[in-house]
Amino acid sequence: MSEDEKNVHSIDNLEGSDEPSSATIDGGGEWQQALDAKADECKAAHEKYLRLAAEFDNYKRLAQRDQREQIKFGNEQILKELLPVVDNLERAIKSAKGAGSVDALTEGVELTLKQLVGALSKFGVKAVESVGQVFDPATQQAVAQVPSDTIPENHVVEEYQKGYLLQDRILRAAMVTVSTGAAN
Repeated sequence: MSEDEKNVHSIDNLEGSDEPSSATIDGGGEWQQALDAKADECKAAHEKYLRLAAEFDNYKRLAQRDQREQIKFGNEQILKELLPVVDNLERAIKSAKGAGSVDALTEGVELTLKQLVGALSKFGVKAVESVGQVFDPATQQAVAQVPSDTIPENHVVEEYQKGYLLQDRILRAAMVTVSTGAAN
């Protein structure tokens, strides 16, 4: 490299006065404003990222809860379809015992009912006891009200159709008759 080429970028080769130009001073202020604007933009983008990350964590938790619920209650529809079968088996046993003829058919139906109820219980289905209990509209459906001297007011007198729970959720409400208290 020649001596002239080395000195091209030296301070001595600058044109003009030794004082800084007004463009340099004004440009410094513009650069600071631009830097501040970019810093604010970066801060806003970081805050947006943090909010988005929090929303995604919430979404993941909700999706996992929904998945657990789906697994827990996924067989609800088929179990609802099986409940009328249980009802009919119970009615058949009640009818046969009421007629006074307990024979092999009745015993077979009883064993079938016991097996079906056992299979339902494996999947978390259990009957809700209603007779004599306080009426609960969350698990029971009142189809009639009758006066009763023996059953207190707002208690279940008779159960027409059993109610069932799947885990802790009502699968089917019991159809019951509710006492209105002592007859006047």
